[in-house]
Amino acid sequence: MLPFRTSLNASTLFPFKLELKEQIRVAAEAGYEGIEIWMRDLEAYAAAGHTLASLKRYIADTGIAVVNAIAFFKWADEDPAVREQSFGQAKREMEMLAEIGCGAVAAPPFGQVENVPLEEMAAQYARLIELGRPLGVEPYLEFWGRARKLSKLSEAVYVAMESGYPDAKLLLDPFHMYVGGSRMDTLSYLNGSRIGIVHVNDYPASPGREHIADRDRLFPGDGVAPSATFARLLYEIGYDGFLSLELFTEDFGGQSALDTASRGLMKMRAAYAISGQTTK
Repeated sequence: MLPFRTSLNASTLFPFKLELKEQIRVAAEAGYEGIEIWMRDLEAYAAAGHTLASLKRYIADTGIAVVNAIAFFKWADEDPAVREQSFGQAKREMEMLAEIGCGAVAAPPFGQVENVPLEEMAAQYARLIELGRPLGVEPYLEFWGRARKLSKLSEAVYVAMESGYPDAKLLLDPFHMYVGGSRMDTLSYLNGSRIGIVHVNDYPASPGREHIADRDRLFPGDGVAPSATFARLLYEIGYDGFLSLELFTEDFGGQSALDTASRGLMKMRAAYAISGQTTK
């Protein structure tokens, strides 16, 4: 049974080239409780002349929640001028998210970060929290397995701790844990309440860790990822938030967007089930 809530990352629907409202509709019709949108799609929606207030009403009518947004601002870049520009971008984007009722945004190590000490990264992440919280938008600290810095769970935990915000929240992803070499058992050191959201997916045995790419991600249960162990560890540390299916598959072999989303939900429920728990 699944003791977590279910969400769809809109990246999974990218091959179908749907505009934002269609993405939301598909996720809701498939039975997900939440959706993660991409800022580029929200900006395209606004640029087409639509109001964010009308989008918020549409979201409410579908009954789904916009639980997070995927954005790319260079909050930790080594160049101070780039950072300042990016904080301006972050403010504008967070204001847009607040208007539609989205209370979180991903904060990955985007930009030139290789030479940035983790302590400096923590200070900039604190600034990001200070910027977002008055707007009602929480930045979820994300680590990327391929990043030159902030590539491991341990680094993300350190940055969160050193930010001075003990309630800072992380974004987890088994793909990035695998690519970056984070051990699965290190999850036991976390408190579930400090996890903002969890991306879920699977990966094949080949290509190996050094060459695998985002496009190689698989539906949960279709690869070699220790999904059952991952789910059990999340459950044991008290996490009961959203699992969000994030794929970058380029072609789903003729399936419709709704078929793909529905298949993903079925796969997620099976791969991350915990025996003896109530299904959600």
